[in-house]
Amino acid sequence: MALTKLQRRTRIKKRIRKIISGTAAKPRMSIFRSNKEISVQLIDDVAGVTLIAASSKGLKDAKGTKIETAAAVGKAIAEKAAKAGIETVAFDRNGYLYHGRVKALADGAREGGLKF
Repeated sequence: MALTKLQRRTRIKKRIRKIISGTAAKPRMSIFRSNKEISVQLIDDVAGVTLIAASSKGLKDAKGTKIETAAAVGKAIAEKAAKAGIETVAFDRNGYLYHGRVKALADGAREGGLKF
């Protein structure tokens, strides 16, 4: 029987989360992508706390395509992380394929100075 898109993504997500875990020194960078918006969080899994978050809803200067907006969100999370003293993160694509908006967000975060 064929899996639905959500079931497939959930299966991939579980496989990724078995390996990736965030700490205070190296938080997990988790992406959520909806049809309209994209958001990202830096999570400390040991304490179970979201350290920093950024979203396309919170950006005022985000105009253009969804990919351009995702890149702007990546740069925004990198700036916030730099202010908090975070340099490296564990990238969690959350079951999404690494292309399009997810890739643009990752590239924007790298441009902003995050290492992963």
